[in-house]
Amino acid sequence: MHFDNPTLFNLLLVQTLSSSLLMLLLMGLRPSPATRWAQAFMGLQALGWLALATAGSGSARLWQTLAMLAFSASLSALWWSLRLWLKPRPGRALALLAPALMPLVYGLQFEDASFRVAWAQFWLALQLGMLAIGLMASPKPEAAPRALSEALPNTVPGVDNRHWRLMLLLAILPALLACLLRGVWGAYAKDLPSLLSDDAINTALGLAAYWGLSLAVLALVLAWRAETESELARLAQTDGLTGLPDSRAFSARSVDMISMARRHQEALAMLLLEIDDIKTITHEHGPQAAERATALFASCVQAQMRLGDLAGRVNREQFGLLMARCEAEGPQAMDLRMREALALRAPAELGFALNFSAGWAKLRHGDRNIDDLMRRAETALYEAKRGGFGRLQAEPGLEG
Repeated sequence: MHFDNPTLFNLLLVQTLSSSLLMLLLMGLRPSPATRWAQAFMGLQALGWLALATAGSGSARLWQTLAMLAFSASLSALWWSLRLWLKPRPGRALALLAPALMPLVYGLQFEDASFRVAWAQFWLALQLGMLAIGLMASPKPEAAPRALSEALPNTVPGVDNRHWRLMLLLAILPALLACLLRGVWGAYAKDLPSLLSDDAINTALGLAAYWGLSLAVLALVLAWRAETESELARLAQTDGLTGLPDSRAFSARSVDMISMARRHQEALAMLLLEIDDIKTITHEHGPQAAERATALFASCVQAQMRLGDLAGRVNREQFGLLMARCEAEGPQAMDLRMREALALRAPAELGFALNFSAGWAKLRHGDRNIDDLMRRAETALYEAKRGGFGRLQAEPGLEG
């Protein structure tokens, strides 16, 4: 089968331009940082093919150097996108160095056709290889707790990256092979034809690029969709005002903490905190002030809780805190830290003081789930409120 290489490369320009526009329309003007890098990848690819198409009209050194810069920068943009979607990736130094070094030497050594072709193709192959390694070395998506999956069956707890990673890998490998072959060919060929000539290696490169870009745009759209679904799932499990897990998510996540405490025979405490006089705050300062007070209280809980503890907004003005490996001193220390933090921040940020009452309970052998533990903590909380607010009270049988 015979291919007209100039037409093939012009089709690549049309494809990248249309794909860039499609990704922009589909993903919007203000997507996530990872998605912006993906859009930059396709836009730089379009710029590269446009520069190659313009090179035939004159100033070949300038336009071909610009094309190599765009192609190398596009692969670096794709690397940054993968780094954000898949967490740390190998190749940071290469992603920063290649777009600067490769086109610079390419332009300076432009008269030596064999050298510049080999130089550019091997650099592009190296970048593609690093992308392939990053895709293959990616860890599996973080598994969500079993209880959370059962409680929220219609949500996606993490980005399921297996399908789009495989698709992107299949897009990269043929282009990697084509770049290596053309680089070797360029290094050893005595009479090197131009990229647009009807040569088999040029046709292979064009077909590999066409195949790769077609799969790449589908893979990137799938990655963006997975990221969007993951964010929607997170928002569905999060209280909008405070950013803490809502009551349902808090209960679901508590199952694993309770199971872990029982498995290792460790103490587990439930601390229930309630903002005092929230109705008075609403009446005297307005609903917006009450919301700011609630958000500030949640911020203090997040700042003062220990690593490994679980906090959530379980009611309108109530916050639950599960404290792992916690004895009687733990709730008392947390209560003291919270009161000191509120005394420091509330007058400065709200313009009025903020106080709370708290009750806590300890996990017992007969507790079936978080509801039993929370019920006793709630009883202790009501005892604290009856005692005059602004107090910490333990369940009966524990020192408060």
